[in-house]
Amino acid sequence: MSLEKSQVEKIAHLARLRVNDEELEQVAGDLSSILDLVEQMNAVDTRGVIPMAHPLDMVQRLRSDRVTEEDQRDLFQSIAPATEKGLYLVPRVVE
Repeated sequence: MSLEKSQVEKIAHLARLRVNDEELEQVAGDLSSILDLVEQMNAVDTRGVIPMAHPLDMVQRLRSDRVTEEDQRDLFQSIAPATEKGLYLVPRVVE
């Protein structure tokens, strides 16, 4: 599929891309090549092919869900300027 300059200008406008007159010929060629590739991919018979989300049929290894650190909230809050009921108190910044 070959695109004309006017079509490329319209596509560039819709995509909010600035394409100079010097670049227009190159962009038209590049877009035409991309559209040719898409046409080739659309021509492939994919009946009977099961869609997949990932090319590898593998399961992600997960680590065991266990506690690895002890609760140190009191230690961390002991150096804070102000806390209340386990929360850090900070000055109001939005009115």
